[in-house]
Order: sequence, then structure tokens, then C-alpha cells
Amino acid sequence: MISKIYLAGDHAGFKLKEKLKLFLVKGGYKIEDLGPYEYNPDDDYPDFVMPLAKKVAKEKNSRGILIAGSGQGEAIAANRIINVRAALYHGGSTKIVEMARKHNNANILSFGARFVKEAEVKKAINLFLNVKFEAGRHARRIKKIEKYSQKL
Repeated sequence: MISKIYLAGDHAGFKLKEKLKLFLVKGGYKIEDLGPYEYNPDDDYPDFVMPLAKKVAKEKNSRGILIAGSGQGEAIAANRIINVRAALYHGGSTKIVEMARKHNNANILSFGARFVKEAEVKKAINLFLNVKFEAGRHARRIKKIEKYSQKL
């Protein structure tokens, strides 16, 4: 069961993040918005993404959703934190979201607000929150990622 969903992004994703907050609350999820809290074209996504990634890494049953311009830099930043597995979705087929959960146990989903439609995002979020990790050989691979990350 998901304990909490953390949201964060940047100015380019601000409007969509605000809509997704309502969507998630209506879905009965406990959420925490880590910013930005207002539109500011000069904000820097690491200021919001890194605190989210650290919280998700510490809270095993939590998930994170990032909404920014491309989603790419945000996923790269989040993946710097050990025990974070951030996946990127740019719209179209949601198969990548399904596989990110099943095979990679992704705990953060990053969206490029400039590339996705609101309906696509909602569909992807529903998958991200409901598809179960298959474990097995995939768990072995994740343990290896964590092992090698520790040595950096």
C-alpha cells in the first residue's frame, strides 16, 4: 500500500502539478507538495526534486511524481539518490510506465509537461500507482544497482 505521494517540479510543470494534486486527492491518496508553490520562471528544479527524491528513498512505501518542462533533468537528478528509481514518461504508449513498475520497481515517475496531455498523465499515474513489482530476477538486478551505487 502506498503511504504517501510526493509531488514536485518546476515552473514549466507548475500548472499541471496543481491539477494533478486535485486528481490524486480525489483518488484518496495522501500527498505532499514539495514545490514550487507558485509560478516563478527563475526557479531551479533541483531545489524541489532532490528533497522529493530523498523522501522517497527513505520512505519505502511512498512514491514521487515530478512534473517539469522535459522531465529529463528531473529524472537524472532524482536518480542520483540511492534507492531511487525514477522513470520518464513523455506521452503516447504507457507500456514504459507499466514496465518501469513491473521490472524496475520505479518509485518516481517524471513527466515532461511540454510533451504530455493531461489525460495521458492521469492514465500513466494510475498505472504507476497500481502496477505491482514482479520481483524475482528483477529484484536481483535492483540489488546489483544498489550495490554498485554504494561503491561510487
